[in-house]
Amino acid sequence: MTKIITGFHSIEEKVRAGKNQSNLKIFYSKSGPRVKKIIEEAEKAGIKINQVENSKLDDLVKDLDETLQDHRGIVLTIENSSEKSENLVDFNAWIKNASSTNDKNLTVVVLDKVTDPHNVGAIIRSCDQFGASLVVIPEHNSASDISGNEVIGRTSAGASAWVPVAIVNNLVRAVEQLKVAGFWVYGADAGGESCGKIDFSQKTVLIMGSEGTGISRLLEEQCDSIVSIPTCGKIDSLNVSVAAGVLLYELYRRQMQ
Repeated sequence: MTKIITGFHSIEEKVRAGKNQSNLKIFYSKSGPRVKKIIEEAEKAGIKINQVENSKLDDLVKDLDETLQDHRGIVLTIENSSEKSENLVDFNAWIKNASSTNDKNLTVVVLDKVTDPHNVGAIIRSCDQFGASLVVIPEHNSASDISGNEVIGRTSAGASAWVPVAIVNNLVRAVEQLKVAGFWVYGADAGGESCGKIDFSQKTVLIMGSEGTGISRLLEEQCDSIVSIPTCGKIDSLNVSVAAGVLLYELYRRQMQ
């Protein structure tokens, strides 16, 4: 199986992680400043580079999702790609380590039925920028194919290659384990208490629900508090990825004080 990667950020992250991997190849048609920088890094990493006609790139991306077909003059291919992404972690092993950690801030983002890969990618990007420790995604009813979904990779601007992600069978059970490990659980909902009034725990879990149905009842019962973001707009709520970014920034801002 050959995986096709487009998008400057996503290609850059694969190049950084792919030193001397013979199954990686770069095809480019024009060498603008950003493409030139990627090629220089690829040469240092020992990755094969081929200059081709733009039509060759068009042919490589023709079967991708429409949002990924804008190759902007450069494509990365990965031959025989079946390996798991290195950022996928075992949840039980992660929670065991977190249970013994008491001297630093830990933020876990739990995604409940967030099925749009664009939203998942955007949330992972915010997790990278604001220092989230883990993203937890259910195996079913979600966009959980982190290693294979290039929409997630491109929307996250490459952050999906670095932010630790755990795929779990039972989201409620995972949250129960986090509580046992000392985490306080906050569910995001427009009807909750303003995030500015909540004294977040050093070990925090943020549960983000789907835009259609919100947080499921069983997960809401696990929450220690429901948190909202004060707004002044005419529509009733923020996009789930925007809301996650705002809450993660609020946590990060307090941790930096």
